[in-house]
Amino acid sequence: MEPIASTPTHCPYCALQCGMNIMPLPQGGVEVTERTDFPVNRGALCGKGRTAAEVLSPAVRLTSPLVRSGGRLVEAGWPEALDRIAERLGTIRQEHGADAVGVFGGGGLTNEKAYTLGKFARVVLGTSQIDYNGRFCMSSAAAAGTRAFGLDRGLPFPLEDIPKTGCVILVGSNLAETMPPSLRFFTELRENGGTLIVVDPRRTRTAEQADLHLAPRPGTDLALALGLLHLVVAEGRTDEEYIRERTTGWEQARAAAMAHWPEHVERITGVSVPQLREAVRLFCEPESAMVLTARGPEQQSKGTDTVGAWINLCLATGRAGRPLSGYGCLTGQGNGQGGREHGQKADQLPGYRKLDDPAARAHVAGVWGVDPDTLPGPGRSAYELLDALGTDIRALLLMGSNPVVSAPRAAHVEERIKSLDFLAVCDVVLSETAELADVVLPVTQWAEESGTTTSLEGRVLLRRRAVTPPPGVHSDLYVLHELAARLGVEKGFPTEPEEAFDELRRASAGGPADYSGITYGRLARENGVFWPCPEPAEDATDEAHPGTPRLFLDRFATDDGRARFVAVAHRATAEEPDAEYPLLLTTGRVVAQYQSGAQTRRVTELNAAAPGPFVELHPRLAARIGAADGDPVTVTSRRGRATAPARITSAIRPDTVFMPFHWPGEGRANTLTNPALDPTSRMPEFKSCAVRVETAASPGTSSGTPAAARGGARPT
Repeated sequence: MEPIASTPTHCPYCALQCGMNIMPLPQGGVEVTERTDFPVNRGALCGKGRTAAEVLSPAVRLTSPLVRSGGRLVEAGWPEALDRIAERLGTIRQEHGADAVGVFGGGGLTNEKAYTLGKFARVVLGTSQIDYNGRFCMSSAAAAGTRAFGLDRGLPFPLEDIPKTGCVILVGSNLAETMPPSLRFFTELRENGGTLIVVDPRRTRTAEQADLHLAPRPGTDLALALGLLHLVVAEGRTDEEYIRERTTGWEQARAAAMAHWPEHVERITGVSVPQLREAVRLFCEPESAMVLTARGPEQQSKGTDTVGAWINLCLATGRAGRPLSGYGCLTGQGNGQGGREHGQKADQLPGYRKLDDPAARAHVAGVWGVDPDTLPGPGRSAYELLDALGTDIRALLLMGSNPVVSAPRAAHVEERIKSLDFLAVCDVVLSETAELADVVLPVTQWAEESGTTTSLEGRVLLRRRAVTPPPGVHSDLYVLHELAARLGVEKGFPTEPEEAFDELRRASAGGPADYSGITYGRLARENGVFWPCPEPAEDATDEAHPGTPRLFLDRFATDDGRARFVAVAHRATAEEPDAEYPLLLTTGRVVAQYQSGAQTRRVTELNAAAPGPFVELHPRLAARIGAADGDPVTVTSRRGRATAPARITSAIRPDTVFMPFHWPGEGRANTLTNPALDPTSRMPEFKSCAVRVETAASPGTSSGTPAAARGGARPT
């Protein structure tokens, strides 16, 4: 008997996209095994990656289309389900206009799916109303990076550069829990003599690894960055030659920073002046240094300016566009980078082209074989789209997202979804959002299909099909192909991922995110390729482009090749504490769950490790309200209330409470969060809102665990 071969692929969860092997078991099913040849994780996997195969089981996932009948979801055949979606979308479009139909995608969709979904919205439906949940992830960093450098790629250098630099300032990231395999790069940094500074209101597992932990009040990261830049100037630590030769806008940015003197910043942030000075010393003394941001500074109503202030710190010290230095964003979702490059974002076309650019429209329309004038213009951002459901938008096609749990002001969003005339959802599991749908389609997942993703490094990767999906399950590409045909577009929507990718390559050619020189064959041979990677001209004698692991070493992607300083000033959060709501809530993740938890809450090991929500609060606050560890407490904001057990710890500021956002029900953290939007990125202010906390009259027993995870069956 020949041994069963394993298939090399990548994890379905975060943007590390760790390498793994899928091994079929002789008795049926599959297991995840180590894959040591991938440089990001070298075989290491977190608990989510190790248990990823459990969601492949038919016992926990959808295996048949569901349609609503008599108020209940009942099983149906694919033709009936697809016919119903096409008929309702077509009728609503005809009666109310193309923009009455919305499309909402996800940062976990492969590049092929994200590309095809954007094309479907604009070519088949003719709607401008398309966005995706990645808007809630890294959009502020993308806006700030584009504004400063002319181009956004999460990390402009590989992760392997981190251990070789002299200092890293890690702002608003608890990667020990959100991206555990990446922690080794920072451990190696310190082993090599470098230093790690962590900025976080909580003393997280990541902060415990730091040489210096700065714990600012939530929503004050902008003031903190400006205070550090003030000290850089005052102490004569700027790189004047670099500023003169490689940047513009310094005079205005310097003037703005000088209005944020250390004692003023200490009062705003709670970070002491000696700590500010020590951070500047650690960052400026080595020859190289980096600033990496994550959701902490980005998920704010001033997130673009906040990230811009950290970029200014890099530019003023000559720490961008140089070896082992720079600014980078730790992209969160599995394909959060590629998902925003190829057309499922409200204002973008494939290749990171702008939808309102006539040349971009002409190029993409040529690939699609349509008149550029038929392409709709930019639409609403994610929260604005969700807020318009049931009014301007009457029908929604949703793929790979669970906004009932993940959106800000979630109770309001849930009501808006319920007010739709029609909702169709494509998902692997029956999420809380899918439970509200009129039609639910069961689609293939990571190990059951081939496709590409783009990691936080900008490395395009190939996920390979390793197992056959259960009978009755089809891919999202099949769904879009069938719906397009039913809506009158017979061609242009292939069901084979490689065919879709080849079209994506042509559509991206010449754009900022140029994938035209990347093929499935290259991805398999080379373990991924960094974009931009243009295809050589037909008459060129050079070999294939090698890809671009490190950006900006020669010039930035602006018209004149110079980076742009942007003058920014601190401003308050959209909702400051007051007598009625005297505390600040901040939200985040725990190591055993992922995003809205729709999949991880169905994994036995992960659910045992993190079975439900909690409220983290300081002992002084707990004593003031009379709460003991484990007691149910209620957190109330202007948008609603959530109840969960207290977790008392001195690792959080006394003026701040923390809740993870993975659960629905009574403990849904996003019931509380503020949808105030950044004016540039349209990012909601997840990371800071005013709340009050009190002991609960009765325990909040709902952890939101789905019926499937408790052994119950899904609706039939």
